[in-house]
Amino acid sequence: MSSADPFDLKLAARLTPVVVEVPHAGLEVPAALKGPLVATPRDLRADADLFVDRIYQGAPGRGAPLLCARVSRYVCDLNREPDDVDARAVEGHSDPRPDSPRGFVWRLTTDGKPALARPLTRKEWQKRVDDVWASYHGVLEGLVAEAQAMCGHAILLSGHSMPSVGRALHADSGRPRADIVVGWRGGESCAPRVKDLCVEHFRARGYSVAVDDPYRGGATTIRYGKPGEGVHAVQIEMSRALYMDEQAHAPREQGLSRVRADADALVDALAALDLGR
Repeated sequence: MSSADPFDLKLAARLTPVVVEVPHAGLEVPAALKGPLVATPRDLRADADLFVDRIYQGAPGRGAPLLCARVSRYVCDLNREPDDVDARAVEGHSDPRPDSPRGFVWRLTTDGKPALARPLTRKEWQKRVDDVWASYHGVLEGLVAEAQAMCGHAILLSGHSMPSVGRALHADSGRPRADIVVGWRGGESCAPRVKDLCVEHFRARGYSVAVDDPYRGGATTIRYGKPGEGVHAVQIEMSRALYMDEQAHAPREQGLSRVRADADALVDALAALDLGR
């Protein structure tokens, strides 16, 4: 991968059905894409899935390619479709949504502060689509297709993290969350065996686990999760309190080592899962 790419890709020496993506760990704001972005570096860190790329860094050695975004979700959110914007985020969009403050373009942080000084122009929006979103998803689509072609099915593991308590603009503001949230969109994005394995995997290791609450899976699970066609997508949200100081945005190495080992074991378990053919 070139240093100009908006992502890092680590391929696996051997191939299993599992592909891991981490779309929100990045913090970079390329000068060519900054535009009207006014969110502070602290805001970027608070709304990034910090260190999730480190949590899954062992995946390639276990047969699962790992795709991690470098670019901040404030530049564009790779777990949203490009047209998921409102008129206050992108001016002149042909079909804006009524209220999408944290869609493909974030105009508000999860603390309710402005992320943009003004709406993006259509040209600025299109550059984010072309340079970041299309590039990232072009690679991800190819990885999933290769895994399915080689193994008969594919399992896309979308790795995320979440605040341990819902923040100001979250639907569950002020409510403590489970350690792990498994998102499968009520059965739309993966087979029950995939969801059940993830739930049982983490519960057996002492974590509290919720399903589809408060996160069901975003545009990535919708786009790629087609269990009837042999492609399964599951979103795993980990509470940041498990492995980092949420105020200082600093890792707690003991906790990070624990969740990294459990993530490695999850990749192994998903790779060994018999989904039939």
